[in-house]
Amino acid sequence: MRWIWGGIAALLVLAACVTINVYFPAAAAEKAADKFINGVIGEDAGTTTGGWSLNLSPISSAHAQANLDIDAPAVREVQKRMSERFEGVLEAHFNSGAVGLTQDGLVAVRDASAVPLAQRAKLNAEIAQENKDRATVYREIANANGHPEWAAEIQQTFAKRWIERARAGWYFQDAGGAWQRKER
Repeated sequence: MRWIWGGIAALLVLAACVTINVYFPAAAAEKAADKFINGVIGEDAGTTTGGWSLNLSPISSAHAQANLDIDAPAVREVQKRMSERFEGVLEAHFNSGAVGLTQDGLVAVRDASAVPLAQRAKLNAEIAQENKDRATVYREIANANGHPEWAAEIQQTFAKRWIERARAGWYFQDAGGAWQRKER
């Protein structure tokens, strides 16, 4: 009888140790990044799901289902500002090669000499605001999904997708930080 109770106790201890791991939904993050980027730069490459809420099915029964939602009001508001800034200021500077995409999902001046001196301060201010908004988006998507610890992974995913979705002729930083021109 003693060994039966010991076996039951061992099973209870094992059952208490079972955890459900929620892994970062990389595929859903890429789809979300594509949808967000399309809303900013106005391209539709046909890689989106058509909805703002993206689900990643469980990999196995031991993993919990993860949802990646980018429909938070703060995210939509920032996307609108970024789209307006892109159309009004940044697009021309990306096209001229004056600015480029950094390896960490931000924007930087690549060639200040391509910008008239009188416009440089305004461009620097616009880039500072753009980078602040990008950091907000990465953080808000993580927070909206109940996983603030995902912010860095979301930023890495977006950084990769910004570069992959860049137009021909735009500049981006490679993994070593060197500027490269996008070829298609």
